[in-house]
Amino acid sequence: MATCGMRRIKLGSQGLEVSAQGFGCAHYGPSKPETDDIALLHHANISGPHTNELLLAKALKDGMREKVVLATKFGCILVKGKRDVRGDPEYVRAACEASLKRLDVSCIDLYYQHRVDARVPIEITIGGDDIRLRHFK
Repeated sequence: MATCGMRRIKLGSQGLEVSAQGFGCAHYGPSKPETDDIALLHHANISGPHTNELLLAKALKDGMREKVVLATKFGCILVKGKRDVRGDPEYVRAACEASLKRLDVSCIDLYYQHRVDARVPIEITIGGDDIRLRHFK
């Protein structure tokens, strides 16, 4: 991982180390020239029509992917223009696969729940064992 003099912390027990401060790009879309937007590091899957992930995929080319900790969230969805949450394993799996495809990567370093679905016990939400996460294999 690249170092920038920023304080780093360990998350969990799997060895993942991240900067103490991340860079989010929720609601970050194609309003600026694409070349100005390539510095994206972190996003939410509720933002825009997934333009953040598509743009970030371009930023991660040419060896950049191995220099960043890639994090994304799941859980927020839009249904008929209204915000809702989902935490069922089928949705989590589908959301992860869709993010992997849009990001054009084989794994996501940190995949976490954006909003908790009170209808699904957290043990069920995180119980999916076939989601491909680098630090949880």
